[in-house]
Amino acid sequence: MKIISRLFRLIRINFILARYNLDEIVLGTQAFYPLRYLGYLNPFYWTVGKKLSRGERVRRAIEELGPIFVKAGQIISTRRDLLPDDIALELSKLQDRVPPFPGQTAQVIIEEALQCRLTDVFAEFDVNALASASIAQVHAAKLLNNESVVVKVLRPNIRKIIDRDIDLLMTLANLVERYSTNARHFKPKQLVAEIAQTLYDELDLTREGANASQLRRNFAGSKLLYVPKIHWEYSRPTILVMERIHGTPIHDLERLQRAKVNMKKLAERGIEIFFTQVFRDSFFHADLHPGNIFVNDKDPENPTYIAVDFGIVGSLNQNDQRYLAENMIAFFKRDYQRVAELHIACGWLPPDTRIDQFEGAIRAVSEPIFELPLREMSFGQLLLRLFQVARRFHINIQPQLVLLQKTLLSIEGLSRTLAPDLDVWSSASPQIERWLKKQVGVRAFFKRVRDNLPLWSEQLPEMPSLLYEVLKEKKQQQERKRFEYAGINHHAARRRREKQLKVKYFLSGAVLALAVAGAVFYWGG
Repeated sequence: MKIISRLFRLIRINFILARYNLDEIVLGTQAFYPLRYLGYLNPFYWTVGKKLSRGERVRRAIEELGPIFVKAGQIISTRRDLLPDDIALELSKLQDRVPPFPGQTAQVIIEEALQCRLTDVFAEFDVNALASASIAQVHAAKLLNNESVVVKVLRPNIRKIIDRDIDLLMTLANLVERYSTNARHFKPKQLVAEIAQTLYDELDLTREGANASQLRRNFAGSKLLYVPKIHWEYSRPTILVMERIHGTPIHDLERLQRAKVNMKKLAERGIEIFFTQVFRDSFFHADLHPGNIFVNDKDPENPTYIAVDFGIVGSLNQNDQRYLAENMIAFFKRDYQRVAELHIACGWLPPDTRIDQFEGAIRAVSEPIFELPLREMSFGQLLLRLFQVARRFHINIQPQLVLLQKTLLSIEGLSRTLAPDLDVWSSASPQIERWLKKQVGVRAFFKRVRDNLPLWSEQLPEMPSLLYEVLKEKKQQQERKRFEYAGINHHAARRRREKQLKVKYFLSGAVLALAVAGAVFYWGG
């Protein structure tokens, strides 16, 4: 039955692809290239759909395939390191909007999750949804203490729908990898796995609640960003209850202007919030499109951002942060050799890459940006250009950096809508440079020693036994090799072993010396 269902679904997909003349993508692959002229026999080839651009045809086909495909398209749209610009741009226009399911069904889901009657928790509950999307919908309510909240409710049977469509996407990915040599570089199966992980993560609403709580804690007491409170006592994997916020939608420019909001400061604060998340907290809201941002305009000269919808977040480790910061500074200094060196240091360039070619490619895509007025330069476009070069040189960009680039493009676009003359570099560079100063130098080194000293102190007593085990294992390996390779030059092998042992002793001594020096520094204040 499952095979038959999948077959009919594939037939429907093929029909939709044909309707938008996207079957030419299949016929254009190496395996089917001899059959490419069959495309002219497709009756839809001569219809109005042919007049649409390639990107528009892809977007419309995805919209027709259903909400899970729309959600997948939104996720793929962030992978501008993989997609052509025209398709990525159109996919970014996909809207995750579907008709709401009945409010009575939402009530049943809530009561099952909380194991009590709705009236035991809520004084009021609006059965009409405030908003509805492919994964969940939102209802307004009031708690028994009269506090206004919103209740996010997972769609019924959504996991089965996702299972079905992900299974189908993986089937298509297997076909693409089998029949298209060009597509193998883009790793379709890995891409589908990323989509699946993102979708399944969104099926646990407590994960979104945890993201909101983390962000709220990071900006506690801040005048920059307000994050609604999560009511954990009423939240479960299938429902999320949070404080209801009231503010002006950030895309409602007329209302903001009537409230006499300082638009330049609002735009600058958007940039500051983003880079604070990235470099101070290493944790950022990755879905900051205008629909998820409101403004508290009670103090028009000092407006505060309000964020909602925390299903997608990103996090960076220290290496990612350093890569990002140093690349941005090197780019704006037009030091393309430094950019190339940073990629070598990260180990991202294939070993056979010619560095001069990589540097030249970076220069070719970056110089046109620097011909623009400073207020028109875009961090997001800069990263996008870098990712495009990376694609040419077969570098796999870390997913969290791709997510960051997408978020940065969104924030930049929003900020320039609010204040067209905004100089993003002037707003961001002080934060980047402050962060870099904290990461380098003697003070930063001793801070890292001090931070890690408790862990090193715990591990120090184990060092002799660990060292013994390492040397013992090394000796056993060497003995095995001695018997396996009877024809080896024994004199040369002994010299190599002696050299390796010296290195081991030296490294072990260095670790012990560092731990002792750190202890003196730590306890000496």
